[in-house]
Amino acid sequence: MEGISSNTVRIGDLDLRFLVDETQGSGDLVMFEFTVPPQARVPAPHFHRDVDEVVYGLEGTLTMTLDGDRRELHSGEVIFIPRGSVHHHENLHEQAARALVVLTPGSIGRRYFEEIAAAVNVPGKPDLAQVREIMLRHGLIPA
Repeated sequence: MEGISSNTVRIGDLDLRFLVDETQGSGDLVMFEFTVPPQARVPAPHFHRDVDEVVYGLEGTLTMTLDGDRRELHSGEVIFIPRGSVHHHENLHEQAARALVVLTPGSIGRRYFEEIAAAVNVPGKPDLAQVREIMLRHGLIPA
């Protein structure tokens, strides 16, 4: 696709541009830029078994729900999501939202997102059992 580089994974309307992934360095972290268009479909609520997540707002407003508490993440703000905390992201606004996401350790990396993209970016509805299996295999637990 034009404008999408080889380090970008597209899942539905979401773009993830990887800056550091599990194939680089020691695997201590994964870092990507996360772009969520207005009213985009976003991941279902889940938690990470073994990974902490930090989300730093770059542009627009990302609405995040963390353990049932809905928060707006604006440019220059940060939210820490400790492992075991149920969360999901959405963009309820009219402008695209961009955030920098860091996962540590880097066990949920580009490979996970590529597998999810292959399962979700299909004609018709995705096979939710397959999506769940991919999530569980990579340490994400649907809530």
